[in-house]
Amino acid sequence: MKGLVIRNTGSWYTVLTDDGQMVNCKIKGNFRLKGIRSTNPVAVGDRVEITPDFSFITAIEDRRNYIVRRSQNLSKQSHIIAANVDQAFLIVTVNYPETSTTFIDRFLASAEAYSVPVVLVFNKTDRLSADERHVQEMMIRLYETIGYRCVAISARTGEGVDDLWPLLNGKITLFSGNSGVGKSTLINRLVPDANLRTSEISDAHNTGMHTTTFSEMIPLPGSSFLIDTPGIKGFGTFDMEPEEMTSYFKEIFHFSKDCRFSNCTHTHEPGCAVLKALDDHLIAPSRYQSYLSMLDDKDDGKYRPAY
Repeated sequence: MKGLVIRNTGSWYTVLTDDGQMVNCKIKGNFRLKGIRSTNPVAVGDRVEITPDFSFITAIEDRRNYIVRRSQNLSKQSHIIAANVDQAFLIVTVNYPETSTTFIDRFLASAEAYSVPVVLVFNKTDRLSADERHVQEMMIRLYETIGYRCVAISARTGEGVDDLWPLLNGKITLFSGNSGVGKSTLINRLVPDANLRTSEISDAHNTGMHTTTFSEMIPLPGSSFLIDTPGIKGFGTFDMEPEEMTSYFKEIFHFSKDCRFSNCTHTHEPGCAVLKALDDHLIAPSRYQSYLSMLDDKDDGKYRPAY
């Protein structure tokens, strides 16, 4: 029997079978020993095979893509956020809480590694001061110039939310972001029947608190689906080699073709076209700093979960 994993609670997996049944399964202990260095070898979006009595998942079909990050507690293992997605919506906020550009860039790079298109959804525009709106406009200009679609919304008031529907139509979309950015509020506005729990951010630290505790695929009108995931406080990259990193930053990759050396790391080499573009203000310093921080991830001791 085959089916689609639509919910992962950490101990149980809900599978929608090909004949329309909804069943709860587990994985056997030795399933984790098949060379999968992951804290969750089965993810929402996976196509799986299950035993005839529906008790266990026995195999995963090959994934066409996935979004993965380094496990925060086990640096040598990964955590798969979702598999087999058409795109990802990264929900970000300029404030309440602040989403760092480093976090954004790490997510974008991971998505680039597996050819997952990303839309940046800037939420809580209704709460921004004039200065914060200016910061948001600058961030949108930066990422749109690089080539990423950006949408500014307020999930609380509904401003701009209708602009998301054409982007969601007919697709499986991962919703991700820091804790507290309003992901659950947005999903509740898009899917009122979802009834997801929401909470205020911590006033003391301007950080979000987890309200979604497990990953789940939610149906939308028009044969579309969204995948809701718990908020992420950090995004450590996983299994990326330094020589590959350049290709995950679109603008850095563009200029790297003109470097004097084919193995240029873009950190110190003479004739580096990337460093020249940085000096000429053709590459944003924030993006270059994100690139450098990801190079540092190869040193396990330098991983800092607060990204």
